[in-house]
Amino acid sequence: MPECPELHLAGRFINTACGALVFAGGVERSPVGRGPEVPFRSEAYSISAIARGKELRLTLSALDAAVGPPPQDLVFRFGMSGSFRLCPAAELPRHAHLRFLTRESPPRALCFVDPRRFGSWRLGDAWQPERGPCVISEYQAFRENVLKNLDDRAFDKPICEVLLNQKYFNGIGNYLRAEILYRLKIPPFEKARTVLEALQEQEKSKKDPSLTLSKKVKLRQENPDLLELCHAVPTEVITAELLDPEHSDNYAAFKNWLQCYLVPGMSSLRDRNGRTIWFQGEPGPMAPKGQRPRRVSRKESPQLKAEPEAPSPTVTPRASKQRRRAAVKTPKSELKEEEKEEEADGPRKGRGRRKATAASALPEVPLGVRRSRRISARRDEGAAPAV
Repeated sequence: MPECPELHLAGRFINTACGALVFAGGVERSPVGRGPEVPFRSEAYSISAIARGKELRLTLSALDAAVGPPPQDLVFRFGMSGSFRLCPAAELPRHAHLRFLTRESPPRALCFVDPRRFGSWRLGDAWQPERGPCVISEYQAFRENVLKNLDDRAFDKPICEVLLNQKYFNGIGNYLRAEILYRLKIPPFEKARTVLEALQEQEKSKKDPSLTLSKKVKLRQENPDLLELCHAVPTEVITAELLDPEHSDNYAAFKNWLQCYLVPGMSSLRDRNGRTIWFQGEPGPMAPKGQRPRRVSRKESPQLKAEPEAPSPTVTPRASKQRRRAAVKTPKSELKEEEKEEEADGPRKGRGRRKATAASALPEVPLGVRRSRRISARRDEGAAPAV
């Protein structure tokens, strides 16, 4: 799913590709787009973009402010598959849910494309209030926001889960958290507060007045901490343009850059939010009980997201049909898990726990007890018990 590097690259693409273009008319919306109609129309307007964490804001501005409408802002969330494309208006891509047409002839269209339709937009310039400072563009505020709130119960959780909490790590997603923890050799299921409290002491040493500025810079470059890598790792993706919006289907460079996420030889576990975390070595003291780390061999494709099927005994045709139906529904559940990552505070409400509670309230009656009850019932009716 798009994380902060993809959003920032999308903003850069829009500003570069559309900076000299003049747009005209109204904004076209598909009937199934997950966002409102855009009440903006102008004979000539420009489009600019800015990204913050996992959100991107477009500003539509009339070229003649005296006669045109006031500027219109839209804030986008990309969901699982959102992106922007610039293409001829006569050759619109599928799933182009919002379209801005240029005034040239023949016209082109800047499109918000989202095949899976988890992305959305809303009117206005306000960022989502539950999200903290951006790990890229607001690094110092992001760092301070984390270190001053370590008493929050959110940091009682494993570090891999806290890294997806957008209240503190706005912009970090699944592949970034795996790469960051791997580089620092931090077990993903180490308690977050344990990991981050050590940074408070480091913070004091870095403010030592006896250290020159060059020594401080060298110290940070040679020994980056977790919060610094939350800024540096996504910046690498942006600087190298590993996820080029103009060639979104070409992930060769990005795959080569990955050191841990989906890489053969790495281990994986599902965290308590149902998200898969990739790592090397021991998972840590807070690893979910009842799970064994799965290691992908070099022969397996790193693109496979599904867990390998465990050997199973021979089943009846009816059970086989039920298993096939369950397998068909699996991708949908994975989509829901992916969508949850877009929530500002991240944690799932735990449907599984509610089901388990309901099941435990009605324990299964042992077969022998059920048989004795049937026999007793027949005796009461005067019938001979079945043999």
